[in-house]
Amino acid sequence: MGFTEKQEGLVKESWGVLKQDIPHFSLRFFSLILEIAPGAKNMFSFLRESEEIPQNNPKLKAHAVKVFKMTCESAIQLREKGEVVVADTTLKYLGTVHVKSGVKDPHFEVVKEALLRTIEEAIGEEKWNEEMKNAWGEAYDQLAEAIKAEMKNHHDETA
Repeated sequence: MGFTEKQEGLVKESWGVLKQDIPHFSLRFFSLILEIAPGAKNMFSFLRESEEIPQNNPKLKAHAVKVFKMTCESAIQLREKGEVVVADTTLKYLGTVHVKSGVKDPHFEVVKEALLRTIEEAIGEEKWNEEMKNAWGEAYDQLAEAIKAEMKNHHDETA
């Protein structure tokens, strides 16, 4: 069936809400990641040295924005092209960084859960439903698959 126009609309609508308070939702997103998987803290250079999640850390905010925005863009691409298309250089970089950070498949599920919970909190119970969850989930899964494929390529090239 593919990614529908309605799914794309749901992702864009909720992205509009997230953008209104990126500092808050970025902090919430990383708080949820560490709540779900406390050991993930050492995977993020900007969290390793601190006891708590830094409130105004520009790297934290930038990373969260990238995750939100790339997932939103992947939703648009899924609708338009039927697949996620990320520039080769960006994908190579993402693959390399994720391999160097020790990211494994289960980590993608942690990020997905944190992403969905952050969006649910951002848009509120009245707008959050199974359709919204599935739209963001599908967009994220497709992006994660593209990154995982590049991680495998990186492993193959360095093996």
